[in-house]
Amino acid sequence: MKVVSRGLLVVLLVLAAVLPATAQAGSVPAGRTPVVLFPAYHLTKLEVTVHGQTAAPDCPRSGEFEYWFQNDHPSAAFPQTCQDRLLTLRYDPNPAKPMPARFSEQRGVAVRVLDYGRTESAPAYEPMYRALESAGYTRNADIRVAGYDARLTPDMAGFLPRTKRLVEDTYRANGNRPVHLVGHSNGPLYAQYLLTHTSRAWRARYIHGFTPLAGNFPGQGLLYSMLFTGLNIQDFTYPATKANAVTSARLYLTLPSTYMSAADPEVFGDQEVVIQDTSTGRSYTPRDYPALFADAHLPFARQIADYYLGFVRFAEPRSFPYVDVSAEKGSGLTTIVGARLPDLVPGQLVTPDQFLTRDGDINQEDITNDAVLAWRAMPCYRFTLTDNPGVDHFALSSDPGVLNRLLTDLRRRPSHCG
Repeated sequence: MKVVSRGLLVVLLVLAAVLPATAQAGSVPAGRTPVVLFPAYHLTKLEVTVHGQTAAPDCPRSGEFEYWFQNDHPSAAFPQTCQDRLLTLRYDPNPAKPMPARFSEQRGVAVRVLDYGRTESAPAYEPMYRALESAGYTRNADIRVAGYDARLTPDMAGFLPRTKRLVEDTYRANGNRPVHLVGHSNGPLYAQYLLTHTSRAWRARYIHGFTPLAGNFPGQGLLYSMLFTGLNIQDFTYPATKANAVTSARLYLTLPSTYMSAADPEVFGDQEVVIQDTSTGRSYTPRDYPALFADAHLPFARQIADYYLGFVRFAEPRSFPYVDVSAEKGSGLTTIVGARLPDLVPGQLVTPDQFLTRDGDINQEDITNDAVLAWRAMPCYRFTLTDNPGVDHFALSSDPGVLNRLLTDLRRRPSHCG
């Protein structure tokens, strides 16, 4: 064994005291921090298989179609109204059943995520994939996608164990490097659910940090009006026919994610009007949702809303993510938060002059996008919220400034907190 002289030992100890501890700060060692993306609402490709269905007798009894935003080969056999009816969930109001178990598919209908885990499952994020590739990343190796059925909430369909496995597999496949979560719009709700349903030890081992892009954490006002108007996922436009408006509104009324994504009364209170009934002159804020569903004669909607409004907790300390967070938002754009309706019957056609608006990113209002500021109180871990004035909700994931900041974050060491 080589003996170190007393004088040299003293010098080494002094140097150790004054030089920065590079193991605790600065850039990560050679290699790349892997990324797992949580896509926005219905930006995950779904495949729907129909076998002997009877729920919609005038629609094909069997066949297949894909269901996702900007689907580049929409089905000719299954028109929009058929898709709405077949994807409408059955709801059992039996109070003896746990709420997640009350929902089921129509008989003869099965839905799955296409290309789960792979970038092909969420093609709308091509600019982000290319930006990561320019920094040396490889699709489906250190870029993976935690896709999900956006009709459902993260307490359903095995979301939590499936997503944990994806993160752990990505960690191991990349030399045991912690994984950075990126979420867009509704995607951060699912990422936050993962973070708050895993242990601190699991997060310390597997998670590098979290980048929510306009995270819809407290919900948004728009979802209340969609219960009456519907919305077509293919192009995010409102139905143009009465028949489509009826089937689309009925679809959203049965989806638990509709209520999870609607403005949480605990955060919004009465800060905005989401529905005006011109037949009675009554206005409804998120706080008024019990009266809204009572006046609309929708008791099952009240049951679902009581459970799923504000379902993904985030604002109180016990629900903080306890990882480094670099949040992004857009602002300064007129944003729909509700609608003036002639009555409260689901299945209504709307025109632009009926919309209620306020400031936001064209999709989510300022109340929604600023709610993540609650995480400033998170001790030890880094938190930032960067405003991108004039950048709309759907452009955030391809904005050069946002992507450059993401690449910078990926090169940073995560905070080490007890």
